[in-house]
Amino acid sequence: MAGTGKSTIARTVAHEFYRRKCLGASFFFSRGGGDVGHARKFVTTIALQLASRLQFLKEYISQAVSEHVHIASQGLREQWNQLISQPLSQLQAQQSSGTAEFSFLIVIDALDECEGDNDIRLILQLLSETNSLFESRFRVFLTSRPETSTRLGFRKMPGTIYRDLILHNTPRASVDHDIRIFLEEKFREMREEFEFLTSNWPGSSMIDELVQRADGLFIYAATICRFIHGNGLWLPQDLLNVVIPSNTSSQSRSLRRDVPSTSPTRELDETYAHILERSFDTEQDGPDKNQLVQEFKQIVGSVAILIEPLSAASLAKLLDIRLETINLRVRNLHSVLNIPRSNSHPIRLLHPSFRDFLLDKDRCTNSNFWVDEKQAHQALAGACVQLMSSSLRQDICGQGAPGVLATDIESERVERCIPSELQYACFYWVEHLRKSDTELHENDQVHQFLQTHLLHWLEVLSWTRKISQGIDAILALESIAIVSHSMHTQSHSTETFVDQRISSFVRICT
Repeated sequence: MAGTGKSTIARTVAHEFYRRKCLGASFFFSRGGGDVGHARKFVTTIALQLASRLQFLKEYISQAVSEHVHIASQGLREQWNQLISQPLSQLQAQQSSGTAEFSFLIVIDALDECEGDNDIRLILQLLSETNSLFESRFRVFLTSRPETSTRLGFRKMPGTIYRDLILHNTPRASVDHDIRIFLEEKFREMREEFEFLTSNWPGSSMIDELVQRADGLFIYAATICRFIHGNGLWLPQDLLNVVIPSNTSSQSRSLRRDVPSTSPTRELDETYAHILERSFDTEQDGPDKNQLVQEFKQIVGSVAILIEPLSAASLAKLLDIRLETINLRVRNLHSVLNIPRSNSHPIRLLHPSFRDFLLDKDRCTNSNFWVDEKQAHQALAGACVQLMSSSLRQDICGQGAPGVLATDIESERVERCIPSELQYACFYWVEHLRKSDTELHENDQVHQFLQTHLLHWLEVLSWTRKISQGIDAILALESIAIVSHSMHTQSHSTETFVDQRISSFVRICT
């Protein structure tokens, strides 16, 4: 379940095995994290780490790369067989019976955050097959929410090759004990930082209350501590009183313990609501409130659904709003967002449960903060197309000759001529369009963009070495257009758009 501490445990295990020099590799999936949001670089990343950390495998993996120069563009199974399974088989065949057995651990966190249910099932299948071949020499520590694709993947495995632990079924006394230790340590750090706090603040009874409210969720405890610590604008005591009003009686606390939560995330949802209400004064009606709500949904909603995190500076250019507005709207959200000091470093969600909260109308009951996911994707898709339409042009890197290879241009020049926000727009505009369920029509924004800038868009993908990703985007765009056409079969112009603008280019690319 979200917030139970899966990633914390995975990081701890990875760190401990790295210290023992027997961590083979690790991969931490994260939706909205760019390359770690999908499986395209999963196998190559694992192989690189294995070759770097395990000298006895380096020779065989390097040999596989030399023999298969196009391995990076092949499918997951081909990559796994060439870069992982075969090197392990070669190593095993070479070792004599008297040689000490090699063994290593691979840590995979948040597999459910991987885009693509088929990729999730395939990864589990590959891990199962490799485990069966090499038995105790190859171990995997994996965390995931119990999504359907993950559960089905494990269901197909022989029960003898894996063991599982359901965190939210861990004895509550054990979880509460660990959360208490965490809270006591964080409050001790606050007392050291804020010298005006008394030596026993906030007191054992208040920590008892926080442990009870956490309801077994580590993310609740972590979020509360970040909120109470604040950013220097409010006193920690006052922020604690926002979470737990001082007039909360022991009788009401006792009653709450006896009444089970209607939702396993109720306390966490209330905490997120407190943070947002504290950060945005939406009590007053009128145009100012409407503008505040609109800016919140535009900025924080975009951060929540971005496929790859962007800096404040890049986000401002993508959304076409002032950088100062973004900084102002996120300045009080340090308890839910990782906000760097520099405007050139990406803003990230601290935990995916905040995204889940914002996008779920049943959990985020305040309409001022609820983000309609499809509308947010539609807005981002429009912003991407608008930015590309105003920025793309022929020979964007100023090379003069059309035959210049992407490998012959300095990466610094590419970054300078194609800034991060424009790269993001070129990489992901189709994905945002797909997730918005937007229909395509003759002479709409997408049609006009493709008529004018199709080749300019492909040129950017070439310079950034993402042309294969562009072909995937074209295929996705074709499927969107076909759906739009099927819903408007009476429109000959839509059919022309599908057949002449997209389908023909798909045939050329494939």
